[in-house]
Amino acid sequence: MLTRTVPLLPIFRNIWICILLLCASCGNPRPKEILGANHYFPINLGSQIVHLQLAVAEEEMRRGLMFRQSLPENHGMLFIYTYPRQLVFWMRNTLIPLDIGYFSQDGVLREIYRMYPHDETSVRSRRSDLTFALEMTQGWYSHKDVSPGAQLDVQELSQALLDRGFIPERFGIK
Repeated sequence: MLTRTVPLLPIFRNIWICILLLCASCGNPRPKEILGANHYFPINLGSQIVHLQLAVAEEEMRRGLMFRQSLPENHGMLFIYTYPRQLVFWMRNTLIPLDIGYFSQDGVLREIYRMYPHDETSVRSRRSDLTFALEMTQGWYSHKDVSPGAQLDVQELSQALLDRGFIPERFGIK
């Protein structure tokens, strides 16, 4: 009597594929979408809510606000550094008159300077313990009554960094 054996390997393989497909479609939440560099994050600064783009990656920092024709009201760009230092900015290829605020790692605004379109003169901070620089349209700080001592909400900044896919601790934010 001849018996015929059924190859079990293809059957088990097909069952395994079906199980994997079922598990993949069982309502597992999709991973959180990482927000890009062009996304604005609402963050409290003193008594104001500002909508900030985060310049974190080297290319984002190098480009900054170059070639932009305008900024919406209460919008700006926050440059985030990995360790405290003296900060230096200039306005190469920047068309919008800006003010820049320099912040210490705890989110406290320490210095504010005016910057003018296409001016390549360095705008150097006096302090060397600065971690963030915030560019806003020229006159914004004085019009909104935001002066040195104002506090940037570092908890909101921490969440914005997470949403961008960065680890806040890398920038000294706890």
